[in-house]
Amino acid sequence: MPVDLGNTKPLAWDSADLDADTRAMLDNLQPNILQPHTREHLSVLFVHFGDGADGRRFLRSLVPLMKSARKHLEEVRAFRESATPGTVYVGVGISKAGYLALGHATNKFTDNAFKSGMKRRKDTLSDPPVGDWEIPYQKEIHAVILIGDATKAPVTAARAKVVELLPATAGILGEETGLAQRNPEGKGIEHFGYVDGRSQPLFLADQVAEEKGVNWNPFFPLSHILAADPLAPKPDQHFGTYLVFRKLEQNVRAFRQAEKDLADSLGLTGEDRERAGAMLVGRFRNGTPLRLHGKPSSDGWPTQNDFSYRDDPGGKCPVSAHIRKTTPRETRDGGLERGGVMMARRGQTYGTRTDNPWDDAPPETRPTGGVGLLFMAFNSSLQDQFEFMQQAWANDPDFPEPGTGQDPIIGQGKRTVEVRFPESWGSTKLSPPQKQIPQTVTMKGGEYFFMPSLAYLKSL
Repeated sequence: MPVDLGNTKPLAWDSADLDADTRAMLDNLQPNILQPHTREHLSVLFVHFGDGADGRRFLRSLVPLMKSARKHLEEVRAFRESATPGTVYVGVGISKAGYLALGHATNKFTDNAFKSGMKRRKDTLSDPPVGDWEIPYQKEIHAVILIGDATKAPVTAARAKVVELLPATAGILGEETGLAQRNPEGKGIEHFGYVDGRSQPLFLADQVAEEKGVNWNPFFPLSHILAADPLAPKPDQHFGTYLVFRKLEQNVRAFRQAEKDLADSLGLTGEDRERAGAMLVGRFRNGTPLRLHGKPSSDGWPTQNDFSYRDDPGGKCPVSAHIRKTTPRETRDGGLERGGVMMARRGQTYGTRTDNPWDDAPPETRPTGGVGLLFMAFNSSLQDQFEFMQQAWANDPDFPEPGTGQDPIIGQGKRTVEVRFPESWGSTKLSPPQKQIPQTVTMKGGEYFFMPSLAYLKSL
């Protein structure tokens, strides 16, 4: 039977009762989609094919370096049970321009954002002019090759193999190097110093079983992330996903100064000064959400995640906070996210630092650039998920209500709206209007890709 992407139950990928089509899907789906792959070290290569025939041969030659989603899930289980290390991750995404260069028509793809490419969507997203993007992103990128692992050596070795397979007509337009950031507790953080990566949509039965809750349901059906691979031999068995890639540079000094200025403006003192940054992000640096401030972290997970905003009009977590703007989670069944907006984020930090991102060193000791996030997210629809979130939520100063302001972290556009914050945690009394913090995250370039099935790559 065809793969049921709309199944209302999490996928039990290891079930003996799994139907043949779903097994074929898992055997031909790339890893890192349904389950995050460890990528403490990451190399991202942007490739131009040059010659279409050479491009097809190159992509086909990458298949022996890749593994399936099923193989990845088996490796994850083996590591959890016996600490057996897995193999390096190699992923492939192809842009619209890449498919055309390979000799394919793209009319079978249904996502208009993908068929336009990110450059043509800059006005929709309020992105900087393409001329301001970093040079590699201004060029016509045909494919992205992702190479990641827990340690550097396997990434270096796999990267060398990929480069060796490149034909003379092809070229590497640019490369990004991802390097995970962790705080002293071992939790993954971004460069502003906050624990990152929570509130992910979950698709698999074993994932959902580990994160149970009464206020927030992390389960989402496969239709939320998978799309039929229209150019594969059997589109009803062979699936892929749309990838959004954006390089986001972080001005850490400006953000830390904004935290300090907001704390001063609100008259926060002592330990309560930490609440200034938490009201911008929605979580404290250690990952504790403002909504649950004062409660112990749940067992088995690095930070609490079982909460909603149903009974919090803004007295605990401001409606303008980053995680509330981008993940409203109004009901246990997903609320606004259930309509197809929430993405499976697989990003990685980039850049090296001499300071500690998690401590309270003065703002003037922080970097103003050269560090940030390689934002990556998988979608079944770029228009309905990533673009809707960025345009209608993060960039809209009147979402979720008038006067909210842009998302303080990733929102783009002129920040003219003044915003108000709870005077104290849990209080319904709001502060006088405050200027929004300046934009401290700058989009430096990006592209849209489709991550095709292994069956498609083998057929080239």
